[in-house]
Amino acid sequence: MKKLAFLSLCGAAFLLASCDFGGAERDRLKAQNDSLSMALDQRNAELDEIMGTFNEIQEGFRQINEAENRVDLQRSTDENSASVKEKIVSDIHFIAKTMEENRTQIAKLQQQLKNSSANSAQLRKAIEGLKKELEEKERQIQELRAELEAKNVRIRELDEAVSGLNTNVEMLTAENEAKAKAMAEQEKAINTAWFVFGTKNELKAQKILEKGDVLRSSDFNKNYFTEVDIRQMKELKLYSKRADLLTTHPAGSYALVKDEKGQLTLVINNPDEFWSVSKYLVIQVR
Repeated sequence: MKKLAFLSLCGAAFLLASCDFGGAERDRLKAQNDSLSMALDQRNAELDEIMGTFNEIQEGFRQINEAENRVDLQRSTDENSASVKEKIVSDIHFIAKTMEENRTQIAKLQQQLKNSSANSAQLRKAIEGLKKELEEKERQIQELRAELEAKNVRIRELDEAVSGLNTNVEMLTAENEAKAKAMAEQEKAINTAWFVFGTKNELKAQKILEKGDVLRSSDFNKNYFTEVDIRQMKELKLYSKRADLLTTHPAGSYALVKDEKGQLTLVINNPDEFWSVSKYLVIQVR
């Protein structure tokens, strides 16, 4: 009878444990599903924003084409009449303004795609197509000026528009290069970290370890550290059988793995989390 009661108690405990496990598993799956839904919503929002900019650029090109057609029709009549010149000037101003807006929008679109998780090859190809179309429009403006000049139709505004386009191209090119350089430097700074490993005496000699505290003062030997890109550094061989991380790095973001000789290698499982507290890594080996 006692044995039967004991078995009953065990069975009840097992059922309770199973229920708890099922609840925990459901919670885990729900959290995972919520995370995926949020990521999907964010991706859709990014794509909506990208496509909105893309459509604005396409509409700009459509309006430019319409303005060019009006200029063609007007040139078939008396180009030297004041009214025709006025219309041509108006259309040329509109074309130049719209092309400038499209150039700005294309730069915005490139940045949106760069910042987006939707790293689509087709979208990159579409943006390259828009850039080529803009270049073609600039070439057509140049041809338009030459054609009008051949008919002795000198329009100061047209010259200014073409000159402005050339100047803007140079300015935007220089500006984009400066922005790209600044972004590259910023990205490099964000993803730069420094590491060092050594014995207790070695770390003390470089003032990295003082009175049991790591990086206690600012006069430690920074040249003793090795600079790394946190996106590239996944493992670090320590050539020692014992090692302690003296700087703070979240548990679970790394592991110390032994090889066949018992020597340790630091394996970074989650670089963003690992370097979130400190961009300096100090390891004491023995």
